[in-house]
Amino acid sequence: MNLLVTGGAGFIGSHLCRRLLKNGHYVTAVDNFDPFYPRAIKEEGIEDFPRERFTLIETDICNMEGLLQALHARDVDAIVHLAARAGVRPSIEAPMAYEETNVGGTQSMLEVARELGIDTFIYGSSSSVYGNNDKVPFAEDDPVRHPISPYAATKRSGELLAHTFHHLYDMTVHCLRFFTVYGPRQRPDLAIHKFARQLLSDQPITMYGDGTSSRDYTYVDDIVDGIVRSLRRAKNQDEPEYEIINLGGSETTQLKDLITGIAEAMDIAPEIKQLPEQPGDVERTYADITKGRELLGYDPDTSIEEGLQKFADWVKAYYTDRAVLDV
Repeated sequence: MNLLVTGGAGFIGSHLCRRLLKNGHYVTAVDNFDPFYPRAIKEEGIEDFPRERFTLIETDICNMEGLLQALHARDVDAIVHLAARAGVRPSIEAPMAYEETNVGGTQSMLEVARELGIDTFIYGSSSSVYGNNDKVPFAEDDPVRHPISPYAATKRSGELLAHTFHHLYDMTVHCLRFFTVYGPRQRPDLAIHKFARQLLSDQPITMYGDGTSSRDYTYVDDIVDGIVRSLRRAKNQDEPEYEIINLGGSETTQLKDLITGIAEAMDIAPEIKQLPEQPGDVERTYADITKGRELLGYDPDTSIEEGLQKFADWVKAYYTDRAVLDV
C-alpha cells in the first residue's frame, strides 16, 4: 500500500513508518518539525529509511492547499493521522494553539482525504478523553463528556469530526485511543524520559502528588502493532465503518512504582522530590482492550518491566556521546 502518516517523524510516527517500510509498503510522512522538542531527535529517527519508498513532506497539517498540491499525483490508500500538539499541561497554557492544530489540523486532513478520494482514515486519539472516569477499566462505550484539559477536549473533538466525515462521505474511520506510550525515542517531555535524564544528571526525580496516581503504560511496539492491525482491518471491510478502539497495555502502574522501575532499569538509586499535583492530570488510566482483541487481534505482550529495561538500554546508549537534554 501507499500510506500517508502525519507526524511521521515523531515518536510514534517514526516507529510506525519503520514498521510499514519493513512490511514493504510505500510511506509518505508529513511533519512540520515543531520546536516542541529538538528537531535532531526526529531526524535521527528517520535518517536510515529507504528513500526509494519513503518521502518526507515538511509542512503543517493545517496547510490543506499545500498538501493537496503535494499529494495530487500520489495514489494514497490510507491516512494515519498522528500529528498533533501533545501534552496536557502545555495545553492549559496555550489552548488556542492546541485547538488550531488538533482540531483545525484534523479537519484539514479529513478534507484532504475527501478531496483525494481516500476512503480510509486512522486517527490517533488519546486515553485523556476519558477524564477522571470512575469506572475501570475504561471501555470505548463509557461516557466521555467531561474532559479535564484542552488537550483532551481537542482529541475528543477530532473523534467527532472523523465521525462526521464517515457519515457524510462513506469513509472507514478508526479512532485509536492510545494509553501513555513509551519506548526508545520517546518525547523528552514525557515522564519516563524525563525521569531517566534526571537520574543520568544526578538530579532528584520530580514526583507530582503522593505517587499513587496510576497509568496504563503501553510500549511503542505494541501500539504500532495495533495501528498496523487497524489498517489491515480497515482496508478489508466491504462496507465503511466507524470504530473507536482502545490501544493500551491493560495493566496499571502507580507513579511511585514507575520511578522505582526506571531507577532499577537504569541501575541508579533515585532521590525523589515531591511536588503538588498538576492541573489537568487525571488520577488513573486503565484500558479495557476487549474490543481491540475482538476486532483487531490486538494482544500487547511487553510487560512494564521489559519495556522499561528496553527504554533504559536505549537512553543510556543515546546519551553516551551527547549532552543530556535539560530537564
